[in-house]
Amino acid sequence: QVQMVESGGGLVQAGGSLRLSCAASVRTFSRYRMGWFRQAPEKEREFVAALSWSGNFAYADSVKGRFTISRDNTKNTVYLQMNSLKPEDTAVYYCAAGTTGWSTYSKAYEYWGQGTQVTVSS
Repeated sequence: QVQMVESGGGLVQAGGSLRLSCAASVRTFSRYRMGWFRQAPEKEREFVAALSWSGNFAYADSVKGRFTISRDNTKNTVYLQMNSLKPEDTAVYYCAAGTTGWSTYSKAYEYWGQGTQVTVSS
């Protein structure tokens, strides 16, 4: 059973930065496609960023140039560096892991963390 635990969320002013972390309890972490998604109140969950085991990556248009996804396979951890935060970035952020192929669709990710709240004040 894969367990994933996010951390690093919190309250920040607009223009500030946060770094989210997600630690996965899995033996072959380096083979997983990792992604970050977010869900704001009364909105559907949306894609934020993804990073494959081979280095392919993708970002939602709304975060390009501000967010960076990275991974440390020695620590079984994926990160999301968020800079120049905006109030519209306020959401619960989820990390997710997928085992096959490449996708930015949430249904293609089998394992999910519990989420961490990010709140950006104006």
